[in-house]
Amino acid sequence: EVVFSGQPVAVVLAETEAAAEDAVPLVQVEYEVLPAVLDLEAATAPDAPPVRLHRTSGSEDVSLHATVGAGQAEDTEPLPPNVANRIHFTRGDVARGFQDADVIIERTYRTQWAHQSYIEPQSAVAWLDPLGTLTIWSATQGVFYTRQEISKLLGLPAHRVKIVPMPVGGGFGGKFVLIEPLIGAVAMVAKRPVRLVFTRVEEFQAANPASRAVLEMRVGARRDGHLTALQAKVTYDTGAFPGSSPLGICCILLGAYRWPNLDIRGFEVLTNHVGPGAYRAPGAPQAFFALESTIDEVARALGMDPLELRLLNAVAEGDLQPDGRPFPRIGLRECLERLKDHPLWQQRDRRGPDEGFGIAIGGWPGGLEAASAACRLDHDGTFTIVTGSVDLTGTNTTLALIAAEILGVPVERIRVVNGDSDTAPRAGVSGGSKITYTVGAAVQRAAEEARRQILAIAADRLEAAVEDLELVDGHVRVKGVPDRSIDLTEIAELTESRYEPVYGRGASAIRSNAPGYAAHLAHVRVDRATGRVQVLDYIAVHDVGFAINPAEVEGQIRGGVVQGLGWALFERMVYDEQGTLVTGSLLDYALPVAPEVPAVTPVLVEVPSPDGPFGAKGVGEPPVIPVAAAIANAVRDAVGVRVTEIPIIPEVLHQALTSAPPGG
Repeated sequence: EVVFSGQPVAVVLAETEAAAEDAVPLVQVEYEVLPAVLDLEAATAPDAPPVRLHRTSGSEDVSLHATVGAGQAEDTEPLPPNVANRIHFTRGDVARGFQDADVIIERTYRTQWAHQSYIEPQSAVAWLDPLGTLTIWSATQGVFYTRQEISKLLGLPAHRVKIVPMPVGGGFGGKFVLIEPLIGAVAMVAKRPVRLVFTRVEEFQAANPASRAVLEMRVGARRDGHLTALQAKVTYDTGAFPGSSPLGICCILLGAYRWPNLDIRGFEVLTNHVGPGAYRAPGAPQAFFALESTIDEVARALGMDPLELRLLNAVAEGDLQPDGRPFPRIGLRECLERLKDHPLWQQRDRRGPDEGFGIAIGGWPGGLEAASAACRLDHDGTFTIVTGSVDLTGTNTTLALIAAEILGVPVERIRVVNGDSDTAPRAGVSGGSKITYTVGAAVQRAAEEARRQILAIAADRLEAAVEDLELVDGHVRVKGVPDRSIDLTEIAELTESRYEPVYGRGASAIRSNAPGYAAHLAHVRVDRATGRVQVLDYIAVHDVGFAINPAEVEGQIRGGVVQGLGWALFERMVYDEQGTLVTGSLLDYALPVAPEVPAVTPVLVEVPSPDGPFGAKGVGEPPVIPVAAAIANAVRDAVGVRVTEIPIIPEVLHQALTSAPPGG
């Protein structure tokens, strides 16, 4: 059963790529055409044609019910055939909240399918060796997760599956497990090494892009600016494959402001599209585009400064998180205060024609996954850190800096090795803004254990107490007596004969998230004749906990803003009425290019996390989250038109400018 256009139905094996391409036209497939269910809202109708004739094992009608605070929501009505999942959050009395409101803003927002657009396409090599071990070399974001899924899907014991991670040419959430089980199965049948590399067209047709969504928002506020109620309905397109729970996007709607009363419903809806995957802060750009656009309209209706309205209602330490637990110390308000004092915001009244300024906040709860690491002293006095994580966006450099700080050596004397699934300590996937937070904590503990072993050996050799020693610049010396010292190279030599090798082990199983928040400001100019939006300047204020590697942190922020620019103004996957992708190449799928990218100024706020190494928090996800909302709010400020769909392409904005009433 083919459930989306572009779904793989056959594999051609050949000695060369050219031979394989020549053989593809020889594969003839006869189809019995069934109705295509493509419209997201129509798919939810009880009488809609079924997206799948045969539901997969992951497609049972499971209704997820969640409670925030003391409220309890129980939905018992049956689900329509194409609604695979639902979730319901409640708190307080939402009807009473709207009764208490002096202003109520109601809008419906739409977002489109968007591809992660990494440079390197999906690629992997598989080989079944003579002993029966399936080895896969893959540009995956998760070594152990990939092994787990392949073991389960192909019916192999875990020790018969070996994953060798390769350098990743961009992932952004799209490279967890996709083609690896397919080529693993083919290699088992062919008994030959098999390599598969997606073409760019295959990437667009059959990978796992970010899903579209429809978000219906209703927000109430009192005249003094306090928010009274939030009512939302999120309809999330899961394509032809269930399992993309709307839990995340609904939780994200809860985690920015204090809502005394709320009612949020989320629905996972099947359509005849490719199955979606994660994309940098999955669900958050969509959620905050809708939320922050609505909050901006609340501020306008109240005649309030939009930044002051956000400051008044922003969550802080002690407020309830979506799971009902109190927030730890977070830096959302500090970010807003820094943005409030920024010269670009202070001078916003000095604007040219059709220029506008828009602000938006965004937040990411932070990821959690247990991790372990090892730290070994080598014979030349250098250190090797071994982890099971994948080096993505420079995380290895950050891990090396953590170890160097603990061990008192220059970072050049630290080497980080990303092992395969047979040799590496277990770690989680490189995603969710958690590698520094979780693997970094494990590396910190492994380095601390190695340091203790080194000091114990040095204490014996120097005939001094451990507490009287310090490790500085590759030497262990007696405090206050620098002439009494021993070099790490000598200690390494001693561990080859008289002492146990220095081998530190560290692990982490952090149970508390480290939410990361941001406040962004966009300055835009709109060309009324064409509907083109030009972003002139951009300020991104971020709470990073502690910037272990400031240059890398700023690079993450700049890169995230550029991806958010794609969400806001350019990127969308368009399908025709039969479900065929018509933007299936980089000739048709628009991405932001250098001349369209403004100067992005990162501003770092450091509100330390109690559990992250040296107070660090994840910084991968938050930079992309507020961008679309900030730009949409700036467009509203510039020309008085509220655009409720992203991307804000010129023809849509031009039509809105020529048809909408002032303030529309």
